[in-house]
Amino acid sequence: MKVTVIGGGLAGAEAAWQIARQGVPVELWEMRPLVMTPVHRTGDLAELVCSNSLRSDALENGVGLLKEELRRLGSLIMRCADGTRIPAGKALAVDRHLFSRAVTEAIEGEPLISLRRGEVKEIPRPGVVVVASGPLTSPALAEEIRRWTGEEYLYFYDAVAPIVDGASIDYRRAFWGSRYGREQTAEEEAEAEAGDYLNCPLTEEEYSRFWEALVAAEVVPLAEHDRGIFFEGCLPVEEIARRGRETLRYGPLKPVGLRDPRTGERPYAVVQLRREDAPGTIFNLVGFQTRLKWGEQERVFRLIPALARAEFLRFGVMHRNTYINSHRLLTPAYSLRQHPEVFFAGQITGVEG
Repeated sequence: MKVTVIGGGLAGAEAAWQIARQGVPVELWEMRPLVMTPVHRTGDLAELVCSNSLRSDALENGVGLLKEELRRLGSLIMRCADGTRIPAGKALAVDRHLFSRAVTEAIEGEPLISLRRGEVKEIPRPGVVVVASGPLTSPALAEEIRRWTGEEYLYFYDAVAPIVDGASIDYRRAFWGSRYGREQTAEEEAEAEAGDYLNCPLTEEEYSRFWEALVAAEVVPLAEHDRGIFFEGCLPVEEIARRGRETLRYGPLKPVGLRDPRTGERPYAVVQLRREDAPGTIFNLVGFQTRLKWGEQERVFRLIPALARAEFLRFGVMHRNTYINSHRLLTPAYSLRQHPEVFFAGQITGVEG
């Protein structure tokens, strides 16, 4: 018996790995680099696009506990993430290039997994199939799934944050430190002195100027037939700003738990940057997913004092995430109710983050 897995993202790579660990041959299909998506850049498996952070690694919260359970179950994704992690406070962040390379090499080196490159346009029959094609499923396969399920896709809009060249940051107007939402212990204060995040402080006047430019900036329009349905856990920064002048200061720009060593005081607002690679040559603007037009991103984000001359290596982009109505279509084992040999996994099922 052979199992077919469609999609080489986080879910598809993990599914193929776990199936092979049970001694079952797997044929893993990935369409990249032959067919690309609006946000992927390489042909490597498990390429992270929205963030290089896998969220908290602390055991006192749900996402951290889940990761520890995955480690104990022999997760390939967690093994590769732990092996390529970079400083990010209590979050598990990875060097995105090294991470996807590690996953790709592990899959290529597993004798029970046959990695195939090409677009799958039809669900193979007969046999067991795992569809893990993600929220950016190709149009042909999306139509095939629609035909199998008899339902239109659900969707929401997601966004990617920009990345800047570390050499273009004005470090004189920034400081290193980790943010805490509570009173710091002596050990945490010592950690914050070195810090895993580069903090770009703004005064009240600088923040007001930035906010006014942000809410007035031009955005890329949505598809004509779509409504602006956004995932609340990953709202575009300009959408957060439009909810009120102070909203950003209680969200991605909150200054809680940070003290500027130059003044000894808490800044009015703080933009945090996180390393994207192990050497620390490129940085992600944390929480700055956006659908601003590219020229507007340069103009508005350079109003942040430390980024006045920032060079953008990747601009933020918006993309449509499509997913199936899992509650109606899938069993508790994530197989199709009408076709129990066909399973779904990952973001196409509607999970996120």
